[in-house]
Amino acid sequence: MANDPHQSDVLIIGSGAAGLTAALNLADQFKVTVLAKGRLNEGSTAWAQGGIAAVLEEGDTFDSHIEDTMTAGAGLNDRKTVEFVVEGAPRAIARLVELGVPFNMDGNGLHLTREGGHSHRRIVHVADATGWAVQEALQHAAEIHPNITLVPDMVAIDLATGKHEERYSGSGHVWGVYAVNRATGRVELFTARATLLATGGAGRTYLYSTAPRGATGDGIAMAWRAGARVANMEFMQFHPTCLYNLDVKNFLITEAVRGEGGHLLLPESGYRFMPDFDPRAELAPRDIVARAIDHEIKRLGLDYVHLDISHMGPDFVREHFPTIYEKLLGLGIDMTVDPIPVVPAQHYTCGGIVVDLDGRTDLPGLYAAGECSESGLHGANRLASNSLLECFVIGESAAQHIAAHWDDLPPPPPIRAWDESRVADSDEEVVIKQNWTEIRRFMWNYVGIVRTTKRLERAQHRIRMLTEEVADYYGHFRVTPDLIELRNLLQTADLIVRCALARKESRGLHYTLDYPELLPNAVDTVLIP
Repeated sequence: MANDPHQSDVLIIGSGAAGLTAALNLADQFKVTVLAKGRLNEGSTAWAQGGIAAVLEEGDTFDSHIEDTMTAGAGLNDRKTVEFVVEGAPRAIARLVELGVPFNMDGNGLHLTREGGHSHRRIVHVADATGWAVQEALQHAAEIHPNITLVPDMVAIDLATGKHEERYSGSGHVWGVYAVNRATGRVELFTARATLLATGGAGRTYLYSTAPRGATGDGIAMAWRAGARVANMEFMQFHPTCLYNLDVKNFLITEAVRGEGGHLLLPESGYRFMPDFDPRAELAPRDIVARAIDHEIKRLGLDYVHLDISHMGPDFVREHFPTIYEKLLGLGIDMTVDPIPVVPAQHYTCGGIVVDLDGRTDLPGLYAAGECSESGLHGANRLASNSLLECFVIGESAAQHIAAHWDDLPPPPPIRAWDESRVADSDEEVVIKQNWTEIRRFMWNYVGIVRTTKRLERAQHRIRMLTEEVADYYGHFRVTPDLIELRNLLQTADLIVRCALARKESRGLHYTLDYPELLPNAVDTVLIP
């Protein structure tokens, strides 16, 4: 008989690196259901151009990778987590090689590239399309595993907790999730002994973002509503170099273009401005580069700045950046001779659901891994190529914890079905579109790369008004994928602003003109529901 995906041993929400790693580590012992919001490969993993950081080079050390991570994180990282993830990196890479990920080789070893903030070459990659190769390998392994059921087009609404038990319980235990089936528009209940959120980040809260369309903070918002703590949401990483093109949204120009010698120039004069901001110039950490570009764009009223690597020679450029070269050529830009117009864009959510080294959240039965979680790895700023790494290491440790403590995880009690007896089909989809656009615009303008208390308060005021509107709308109309995402975007925006207002200093990615100094002690911003 076929596995019923609605009742499995372990339920995983998200089909990227973290979710599939956990699924593959559990599937030999347990029945696993993996829900994807859209297609299985639509998450952030497939978009990752850079690579995966690991200590593999002669002369490089774990200590050095740990120090680089702590330096980038502006002292806010949890050292135990950093050690755990960094030391798990070589093993994670070895597993991916076993799964058939075709990493670039250099003689008998893996080819390593260097990125900003790293003191050594330690980025393994598949040309400039690493994420795509990793996603394909993980997804293929999951598709052929008899104990894994992959269910695309399921939009999670809320976690099913003790409150949804037929015999009401205030235990906060998580038993699974309610999700809308995109094909039928109906809400379905999925239950399991353990649930893992691997739902990615919240980049779509912002007007310009390199994140895929689905990155609307769903897991973070669902966990918060269910009663889990959320931390450090003020630390939104902005990638300094996203292609500026009105037709092509969110095409990222990888860090490695700067790592391999690219220069940032002012469009009119061709002036190279980064040395004015930092002695490391283009190789300074991302937040410094993003703020410098933001400063020049605002100061001169520009739409973009130029990123130029044409001086390195056409063969070098084509060999190192084949994907980007082809893509840009299709848009009429030949990067072997022309500069690339770039702007900063939201890129990575450093905060999220508070978890430990085993991916455990505050709620019994609920785990989280990857970009939706806050494990203490990234601190106040993520070091390049540590993010996929976190997915593999914490995804695996969460799976191991679930397996080791299986007997402590009770089977789900009877859970009530979704009740939609009191709602009608919406007649005003325009409300959703209007609110969605409004959130993304004020978040970009008021809660972006450079902040002030006044701007944050303005954003908070708008969030309060919109929250009433959306709650009213949600109460009266049948849920749709767009409404679910709007509700989660708004919840996430609220968490970001609350964290940002609570931090009275400038640290890492959180830069405010009202508190430019760094406080002596690094303290996490933890929100309690």
